[in-house]
Amino acid sequence: MNVAKTLDSTADPTLADTLDLPDDCNLPNWLQTCLLSQSPDLEDESEEIRENKSNNRLVCQAFQFAYTLHKGQRRASGEPYICHPIAVASLLRDLGGDSAMIAAGFLHDVVEDTDVTPDEIEAHFGQEVRQLVEGVTKLSKFNFQSKTERQAENFRRMFLAMAQDIRVIVVKLADRLHNMRTLEHLSDEKRRRIAQETLEIFAPLANRLGIGRFKWELEDLSFKYLKTDAYNKMREHVVEKRGDREARLKQIAQTLRQRLQQAGIKVIEVSSRPKHLYGIYCKMERQHKDFHEIYDVAAIRLIVGTKEECYRTLAVVHDAFRPIPGRFKDYIGLPKPNRYQSLHTVVIGTSGRPIEVQIRTLEMHHVAEYGIAAHWKYKETGSSSNTPVTTDDEKFTWLRQLLEWQNDLKDAQEFLENVKGNLFDEDVYVFTPNGDVISLNRGATPVDFAYRIHTEVGNHCAGARVNDRIVTLDTPLETGDIVEIITQKNSHPSLDWLNFVVTAGARNRIRQWYKRSHRDENVARGRDMLEKELGKNGFDALLKSAPAQAAAERCNYSTVEDLLAGLGYGEVTLNLVVNRLREAVKAQQPIEADSKEAPDPEQLIAEAISSPSLKSKVSPSTSPILGVEGLLHHIAGCCNPLPGEPIIGVVSLGSRGIAIHRQGCPNVESIPGDRLIPVSWNQAESNGNNRQTYPVQVKIEVIDRVGVLKDILSHLSDLQINVYKAQVKTFPGQTAEIDLGLDVRDHAHLDRTFNQIRKMTDVLRLRRVSEADG
Repeated sequence: MNVAKTLDSTADPTLADTLDLPDDCNLPNWLQTCLLSQSPDLEDESEEIRENKSNNRLVCQAFQFAYTLHKGQRRASGEPYICHPIAVASLLRDLGGDSAMIAAGFLHDVVEDTDVTPDEIEAHFGQEVRQLVEGVTKLSKFNFQSKTERQAENFRRMFLAMAQDIRVIVVKLADRLHNMRTLEHLSDEKRRRIAQETLEIFAPLANRLGIGRFKWELEDLSFKYLKTDAYNKMREHVVEKRGDREARLKQIAQTLRQRLQQAGIKVIEVSSRPKHLYGIYCKMERQHKDFHEIYDVAAIRLIVGTKEECYRTLAVVHDAFRPIPGRFKDYIGLPKPNRYQSLHTVVIGTSGRPIEVQIRTLEMHHVAEYGIAAHWKYKETGSSSNTPVTTDDEKFTWLRQLLEWQNDLKDAQEFLENVKGNLFDEDVYVFTPNGDVISLNRGATPVDFAYRIHTEVGNHCAGARVNDRIVTLDTPLETGDIVEIITQKNSHPSLDWLNFVVTAGARNRIRQWYKRSHRDENVARGRDMLEKELGKNGFDALLKSAPAQAAAERCNYSTVEDLLAGLGYGEVTLNLVVNRLREAVKAQQPIEADSKEAPDPEQLIAEAISSPSLKSKVSPSTSPILGVEGLLHHIAGCCNPLPGEPIIGVVSLGSRGIAIHRQGCPNVESIPGDRLIPVSWNQAESNGNNRQTYPVQVKIEVIDRVGVLKDILSHLSDLQINVYKAQVKTFPGQTAEIDLGLDVRDHAHLDRTFNQIRKMTDVLRLRRVSEADG
């Protein structure tokens, strides 16, 4: 409906002219009512309209402001752009958001997509709306080196904004939900990328905030674009069985109504609902079952008046239908981390099929549906309040921890993995000896528990008792365990703990302790690595220069020494540091170029990037081997010698000319002396001036765990090493052997590579192999 037509006879003519919307842009009824309430000429104003006029003035001003700015803009679907802010604002209103949130929903894209500045937003709508809009604004103006880094920085800033006002992420979730609803208008590549990010980040965030209705729809829409065939098949299954399912649930619901009425329990609502498609799919995958084997694809929900009646209702349900042992969960006595509360039980229905029953109060139901938004309506006092909710609230300890941990993570990929890991449900509940409940990730160990209690408890952990029994520190904890940590003053963390802890908090605290206790060693190692890469000429002057400090800050370190320590520890990669130095030198090169007191850092870095080990000019000889000029020769495949290693030439008996072997190669020992030729590497080749690469085979013995090969390949990628072969063998005792084929420039390049891999805590042994060894 065109609002200009709606307001034609009653509204201010100026307002009607202003809102000359296109015919393909309809306004929801609530917004039309809101706009009508602002008309000064509206006759017979009721008290309700006057109250709405006062409460909705900010919302109406935000809508008109957004409409004016987005006028003429179109979305990828072809519809007017203003339809998107209207949809976002409507979602926020349905959640019970206050006027500032709804206004931010209208304005969330104006800073990015128009010439309006945050200062202008504040001038028109106040500081509160400005903070919400800035927190949600996309960060497309920043120039990051990779998609991973850009995504990580976006999330860092988003979490910081959430810490100031949790409403920021609610607006962001509404924005993402409407974008997911209209995703079909984008390219397939963009659809999959956005859907993957939604499934990994935004759906878990909605779950963390307890906004069930957002979480379910975000997951199903992501499922639709990531696994289209499975999605369509699942939807067909659910629709096909709908008739039988609804008849069965109706009969059970009728029985329960009668039994509860006889027990004197007033039931506010009895309803049934199918579970969302992605949830059913995940259960089928997890349990390796077909659709017909999953019994709880739907559930009956009973809403009663009080917590006491929830437990009385449970007794009635178990009396009416036989409960299945082990399928009862009390989320009222032990709420989920997102504050979800309900009783869940599974019983055998009248048809002999299992059925899930959920029992909760009306307030619990609102929390289950609206999550944090319910907090604005249902405070402990029972009064309504729109006070901003921040991380000071006890419900958001997970967000405080995430903000603390992210300060310790310099690597973008590691940060993203930790974010994803910490957004998913924490579904193990254990107790301290005093009876306090601690929630941990599934698979958490006593070490994770110790660091959750306090950093110093973890750092001095020497042992643990679980249910009064001494256990090893890598023992997985189960719900209901009573855990006691044994501490000793002289105890300290072990790097071996990194092989079994599952929480990011524990992992980061262990690393932090190690970095602090080995700082001098790490600084020296980092300095040595960087010096080998850049060369000694001017290196000390470079470290004291402004570009070096700028590079350190760009890597999230306060000083150059901190950067070297992080490099030596493996927290930041050598490739990243060199790239940051190059960027910093280029940014300050006009200032530094005229200085005669220090070497030109731009030249130093440029040489380091183009030829990391450049020490001398290129030899006139075009052959990498001296002593065989003009003769047919080849590198022997049995030992694959590298520039920088002692070599020997062997005259082949066939037609392949001279084979170049490593000195000491077993295949050379039996060769007659008259077939041996003294050869050496061209000096330019051994100094790495030639960009040619040579194959080398390595064998790595590691602790067998999921993702270990991926981590090793990631380190090699950072070192710009091409991997042309990778094979993994596993052995009893949780060890594995990885055979890799690498392309390296020279022996020094291989040494640097080995040094980096050996720093990984999962690596037990690393050696170079050849066909001659076998």
